Amino acid sequence: METNQTVIQNPVQPQVPFKMIGIVAGIIILLLISFFAYRFISNRSESGVVGEIVWWGLWEDENITLSVISEYEASNPKVKIKYVRQSKEDYRERLTSALAKGTGPDIFRFHNTWIPMFKSELDKVPANIFTVSDFSTTFYPVAVSDLTVGANLVGIPLEYDGLSLYINEEIFEKTGKEMPTTWNELRQIARELTITDETGAITQAGVALGRTENVDHWPEILGLMMLQNGVDLTKPTGKLAEDALDFYTIFSISDGVWDATLPSSTVAFAGGKLAMYFGPSWRAFEIRLQNPNLRFKTIPVPQLPKTSANETDVTYATYWTEGVWARSKNKEEAWNFLKYISNKEVLEKLYNQASKTRMFGEPYPRQEMEILLKDHPIIGTTVVGAKTAQTWFLQSKTWDGPTGINSQINKYFEDAINLVNTGKEAKIALEPVASGVIQVLSQYGIKIQ
Repeated sequence: METNQTVIQNPVQPQVPFKMIGIVAGIIILLLISFFAYRFISNRSESGVVGEIVWWGLWEDENITLSVISEYEASNPKVKIKYVRQSKEDYRERLTSALAKGTGPDIFRFHNTWIPMFKSELDKVPANIFTVSDFSTTFYPVAVSDLTVGANLVGIPLEYDGLSLYINEEIFEKTGKEMPTTWNELRQIARELTITDETGAITQAGVALGRTENVDHWPEILGLMMLQNGVDLTKPTGKLAEDALDFYTIFSISDGVWDATLPSSTVAFAGGKLAMYFGPSWRAFEIRLQNPNLRFKTIPVPQLPKTSANETDVTYATYWTEGVWARSKNKEEAWNFLKYISNKEVLEKLYNQASKTRMFGEPYPRQEMEILLKDHPIIGTTVVGAKTAQTWFLQSKTWDGPTGINSQINKYFEDAINLVNTGKEAKIALEPVASGVIQVLSQYGIKIQ
């Protein structure tokens, strides 16, 4: 009998296209790459690596900050600091725009009077960086007052500056005049040092005061006079305010020691045609550049005669400080860096580095460091006067733009000075100032009691 046998044959193996193999292999490779990339990023995050910290500065070149940044990065290899020097023109507006767009720097420099404009963008100083108590014993009282918002601090200063009285040493030596310590002494000396020609034109001015168009830093000078006279600048009316305004303008109206025909006070002083000039320490660079041979120094600003109601000196602060953006992704490390750069040893390094290319570095903001600069012919006056400094929104050369708090406040007081110079009474001239101040301050959420 025949047996039907079924022969089982190997099935024909389908041919897998080579292209398909490549696709599968590619997918596997991509999955592996993604896995290891995730592990790498995760490990970086877990190890504390931060992104690049961007620091917007204003006055210092990169080569001055580079050394301390490099030292910090060497000790903190997971941190990268990028210093970007900004142009002063339209700085406040550009900073405001960058923060609003979410592209702002991690650390930025701002003027001591700008907090109302940036309070929502400023991070609070962590207690592990500075407690309020430690900050108060480290920095000058005016910085403590300026940088405190509620119960918190919002900035760390790396420098300090304020108004000083510049003296043309050659004029004073030639005439044998003593340095003034009071406003009455300054007024008398200014009249004696003013020289006019046969037409009555001033050829040598005693002091640059009384005007707005050619007196650099007139806002700070007027603010100083009013604060010394006990004026509440949020309510600039009444006899104390009127007396201060009258005194400021008397140098032009009655004494004839300065007038509108003269060049700017900085140019006049640099040219040797002005005996006394008010300005912050940084103006010395400009003066020296214009006239390398001019012999000058600074002395403390004049004070009112001491009375029971006026027992302490009052000086005027105008300085810049550093803050951390509240929305920065690297706030913790940004504050750590500011803590480092604000310590005594690093501030000295910055000062010495800057002094290699100019007359001096930025005056120190720390009280303990006053002794290092108190005998300096220019900034000695600055740091010695810092202990009794006050300040307000009357500030020039902050480049805050037409809508900035300084520019708006200045305009009201400028109009008042100009009105008095045209014969209006100070009382009448100050009336629109009072309402204008309320309007500007309320714009930035400042309530007047």
